[in-house]
Amino acid sequence: MKRILILESNEAFANELKEYFNGRKDFEVCGVTGDGAEGIKLLGTQSPSVTVLSLFLQNADGFTVLEEAKRLGKKTDFIVLGNFSDDKIINRVISLGARYYFMKPVSAQLVGDRVLELCADVFPPKETFERKRAGSLEERISNIFISIGIPPHIKGYKYLREGIKMAVEDPTIINNVTKGLYPIIGQRFETSASKVERAIRHAIEVAWNRGRVEAINAIFGARVYIGSEKPTNSEFIALVADKLILENMV
Repeated sequence: MKRILILESNEAFANELKEYFNGRKDFEVCGVTGDGAEGIKLLGTQSPSVTVLSLFLQNADGFTVLEEAKRLGKKTDFIVLGNFSDDKIINRVISLGARYYFMKPVSAQLVGDRVLELCADVFPPKETFERKRAGSLEERISNIFISIGIPPHIKGYKYLREGIKMAVEDPTIINNVTKGLYPIIGQRFETSASKVERAIRHAIEVAWNRGRVEAINAIFGARVYIGSEKPTNSEFIALVADKLILENMV
């Protein structure tokens, strides 16, 4: 049984999250509050496995909660929710220990999916390896996206992540993105291959338009791109997939 702490000032969404987790037998909600100071106390008394944390809280904001948790050495995985897309804020959240950052609005289901990944090690042995493997791979991909400036609220984020996971599993699929990779992703997300292609292209352009080329080159360990040069969808997917394979992520 994993204990979930919900620190969210939007009462309606806090209740939605509470109902979602209480509806699952493998979770227990150990506290719900929109007060950051109270949340810090609950971190100490309840020892949650995962904390869903909004940056907007009363009395003490989400940054303060993260800083206090880090200072006190509290062992909890943070999933942070906010209304900011600014790179500096996102990087600060990650540097303070957040495992995921989501732009609002976000669904309770999506938050729940990420909590499942973080809690993968509590499932029975047969499931543990597959869930932990998938979770660690998705986590690494998400961290790369955050570092180079691809925000999680755009559609291309999840399509691109799925494409990279597919390329890690089967590197040959990168040779057939139009008739292979895009249609498969489209089927999984109930959309068309052309919309998948456009959304992935948009996600890559967002990163480049933010001027994060140096961060991109740092990720890949070489000067891969200069200035306004942009990779094709297949080039970018292949680059990230190759990096993960070399890092023995699979």
